Amino acid sequence: MIGRLSGTLAEKNPPQIVLDVHGVGYEVDVPMSTFYNLPGTGEKVTLLTHFAVREDGHFLYGFLSEAERFAFRQLLKISGIGARTALSVLSGMSVDDLAAAVARQEVGRLTKIPGIGKKTAERLLLELKGKLAEANGIGPAAAADDAHQDILNALLALGYNEKEAAAAMKQLPAGVGTSDGIRQSLKLLSKV
Repeated sequence: MIGRLSGTLAEKNPPQIVLDVHGVGYEVDVPMSTFYNLPGTGEKVTLLTHFAVREDGHFLYGFLSEAERFAFRQLLKISGIGARTALSVLSGMSVDDLAAAVARQEVGRLTKIPGIGKKTAERLLLELKGKLAEANGIGPAAAADDAHQDILNALLALGYNEKEAAAAMKQLPAGVGTSDGIRQSLKLLSKV
């Protein structure tokens, strides 16, 4: 089992990199969240890895954080989820966002990831419930923030993207109710 690699980043071809470890070039598939945080080619890097042996070959998957590797391994345990789908999920959202989506049972956030349909998203939410929250320190408080989530869902349904909605919601006072939050967010977004 290869659990970690340290070496020089030789090539970057998303989603794959080549890591030179003392003259041996390891091809490692990484999620885009890891890819964007890698140093430039020729720089030193350490990756936590997951080594998979299948009929058609041996594959290495690399991650910059233990939380990403843990989430990847939890995703692989789900029936019908392979390494490509697991990488796609981690490329589409951070581990914290995934844990929050699972805690709040947000099918819509997962279906925005390419390759994830409604049934797969529902299966992910069911299978991951309680597993990622503990690993990432997200407890019941995140799940209890229903008003915040309702406001976000309303803004997304009205056609705003997540970035616009999040920017407006940051300006809302703490503890705002759902209807007041939606109204205030729309006022903020109309000024932009």
